Order: sequence, then C-alpha cells, then structure tokens
Amino acid sequence: MTAVVPGDRLADRSVRVLRDGQARSGAYVASPNFDTYRYAWLRDGAFCAHAMDLAGERASSAAFHRWVAGSVEAHRGLIEAAIAGVEAGKRLPPEAFPPARYTLDGALEEPEAGEEWPNFQVDGYGMWLWALAEHLGGAAPEPELARTVGLVARYLATTWRLRCYSCWEELDGGEHASTLGAVVAGLAAASTLLGDGAYAETADVVRASLTARFVVDGRFGRGPADPRLDGSLLWLAVPFGVLPAEHPLIGQTVAAARRDLAGPGGGIYRYLGDTYYGGGQWLLLTSSLAWHLARVGDREGAAAAQDWVRAQALANGDLPEQTTGHSQDPAMIEPWIERWGPVATPLLWSHAMYLIAEHELAR
Repeated sequence: MTAVVPGDRLADRSVRVLRDGQARSGAYVASPNFDTYRYAWLRDGAFCAHAMDLAGERASSAAFHRWVAGSVEAHRGLIEAAIAGVEAGKRLPPEAFPPARYTLDGALEEPEAGEEWPNFQVDGYGMWLWALAEHLGGAAPEPELARTVGLVARYLATTWRLRCYSCWEELDGGEHASTLGAVVAGLAAASTLLGDGAYAETADVVRASLTARFVVDGRFGRGPADPRLDGSLLWLAVPFGVLPAEHPLIGQTVAAARRDLAGPGGGIYRYLGDTYYGGGQWLLLTSSLAWHLARVGDREGAAAAQDWVRAQALANGDLPEQTTGHSQDPAMIEPWIERWGPVATPLLWSHAMYLIAEHELAR
C-alpha cells in the first residue's frame, strides 16, 4: 500500500477502507455498514477508483473498471434499446434505461416492496469515462474495452437532454448542472480514448447549454429554472473541465458556495433546505472544495477544508457521509435514523475525496 501523503494516518486508513470495501467482482460498495447503500454506484466508484490510482493502488482501480465494463456489456441490450428508443422520439419509462447503481455482482437491483428509489441518472456513466481516461493516462483502450466506451459515449450523447435524477437522487426540474458537467467530462474522455472528434463536438454542445442556460448573477445554478447553489457545482471545473478552474464563472460559483454553503468550521452543505439526516455538512463536498482550491493555488483554503474533514473522523479513522452537529433541520435527523439507521459510516466516497484532495495538495 502506498499512502498519498507519507505519514498521513487518515490517508492510510482511507486506502484501507476503499480496499476493504471492494468486492471480489471489483465493485466498490458505497458503505459496508449501511444496508441501504449496499450497492455499487458508478458515481461513487469512479471517484474511488481515481483515488486508488493516485494512491498507487492501480490493481484496485483496474478491477473496478473491468467490473463496470462487464456490467455495461451484460446489459448492452438494455442500453442499445434505450438509445434506439430515444432516437426514435419515444417517451421511455425510467426502467428502460441502465441504472445509476448495480449490485456488487453487476446485476440490476430488485427494489424492496414499498421502497421506491429513482435509478435513472446519466451522470455516473460520464464520471466512469472520465475516471477510465485518467486511469489509462493517455493509453488507448483494448478493442473490447473501446467497444464498451463507444456504447457508453453513444448513450451519453443520446440521453443528455432527457429529464433525469441528480447525483443526489432527486428530480427537481430534471435538469442538473452537475449531471451535464459529468456528461461533458465523459464525452471529452470518450473523444480522447476513441480518437473520435464527434464526441468532443457533442461535449461542446452540452458545455454551451450549461453556460447559456444555467448561469444566474454571474455564477452557475443547479438548473435552468433553479438558481440555487449546490455543492456538486464545485465539480464543474475540477474535475469535469466544463470551464477552466480560473474562469470567472467558476470563480464566482466557488466563492458563492464558500459563502453560502459553508457551515460552522467550514464543512459544505449539499444545498440550503436539505433535510436528509437533517441536512448536515458533507465531507466529500468539503474535500471537493479543497481539491478545487488546491488546483487554483489556494493552499491555505484547501488545507483548512481538509482539516475540517480530518476533525470528523472517528477514532478508528472512518469518515461518515455527513455530520449532524450543525444540521439545517435537526428535527429530521431522528426520522431518518429510525428509517435507515445512523449516518452511513464509513462512506467510501468520503474517503476517496479526502485522498484526492490530499494528493492535489501534495503536488
């Protein structure tokens, strides 16, 4: 095991949590101790794989990418049918599309009776292509993998205009800046991986839609009809590359997030009005802020954000999904605990983002 930062015990623990949370199939479970998160999300896993690459654990990352490719190919018929249906102008039900999450064996989940959980999100597929390109580091994929990349890229290019659920599994208006940012990143990655400029051109179209329709008061909003800030907007430049990290629109968005979404101590809320487990401060978003700040040279701000994350670790080094000490709606903490149990801990995505931000700081 190679720590991202020598002597950083939390980095060592984070690598161990990611390794222990990886199934034999290669999938990363979202949280091993939180039954509701017993699945593998392409979204979470993409960041986990990238973190393991940065930590020198390339075999772990490679296993995840093989798992994703195998899962996609196992459902190629579903994906091809979805592409054909959309191209034909049909209104398809959510179950006609590939899922945001799979079982650890790469199968479609079987929803529990009475438990509806939206699963039509396109962002994870873009995030996977981005992480795969980072993993390969400029190398061309093998022909079999290239075929899978082509399928996923076609899926993104076909479905990005559709109303879907956000990275937070919420519909709202059905259009989300972070989702389109992930599509831009995925299509740009596919263009590089396949040497196909058409995907880069489509990425430019999506980028243009973002900058034309999602900007309010000089910054990005959650959706074209939703000007609210959202912590996921921190990803638009780093790592999605919608615009350069130094671009004024990105700078204003990050500045607004630091001003309006930061809670006591500097932890970042998902959005104002969040009630999930009371709407606390999320560790993975705070490390996302650190990642961005370190990239633009604000080492002091990045270090402060990471210090806050470290302070939330349990005695054994496990990182939770969010904290409840300064929740926006404390009355909503207990109802969620009664429904699903305590806050997910450890959350692999929290550990992954901590590792990624530490690596950026170490550079």
